[in-house]
Amino acid sequence: MARRGPRLHFDGWIAGVGTASGTRLVVGYWPRSPWGPFADVMVEHPDGYRELLAPTPRVADFVAATYTFDTVTMCPVAVVPAPDAWHVSAGPLLLRVTPGRRDLLGHVLRSVPRRVAAQPVWAAVCDLPARWLLSGVRTRGSAGGGRREWYAALDHRLVTAVDATWDGTDLGALRAVDPPVRFGFGSVPRTPSLTRVVSTVELPSGHAPNTRTLNRGT
Repeated sequence: MARRGPRLHFDGWIAGVGTASGTRLVVGYWPRSPWGPFADVMVEHPDGYRELLAPTPRVADFVAATYTFDTVTMCPVAVVPAPDAWHVSAGPLLLRVTPGRRDLLGHVLRSVPRRVAAQPVWAAVCDLPARWLLSGVRTRGSAGGGRREWYAALDHRLVTAVDATWDGTDLGALRAVDPPVRFGFGSVPRTPSLTRVVSTVELPSGHAPNTRTLNRGT
């Protein structure tokens, strides 16, 4: 069996929403990570152009090496979560996400002990059911640069509304994430949602994240 490298753990939330303009947004909010709290935004524009909004070179380098983008934009990324709305500010993007009720899936996920859900083996067990129940969703797969990744969901809420602008232009009302986003081995759920997750990324043996300079799109 080939030797594997270190595993990095990220604990937080992922919001996946579509808009009437055709822009689809995936917001990662990570209060706990190997580098402390941070947030990032993955954007697929209506023409399919994929953009990463990242706050630091370290985050940009790691995320861009794990997923696929056409450009990377370095900018401050702030997420302010609250029960009635999540506010996101990231360079050209201003976003307000309104979370709704916890659905049946959310209640089921909350019943799984965290120590179990956070294990990669649990993500592997959930991969096939996730494909059946949530079109486009994968809980494990091969990432960029020979990396492997597992997602374990701990909670799930529906999103009921968004208010989003890009460079001051309104992106329109909430829509399904359709077509699926194409950043990695799987998409977020088609139905706009806010998901509590633990993500584990396993690096190849002898490799570690670095801070090389990336293309800084505008």
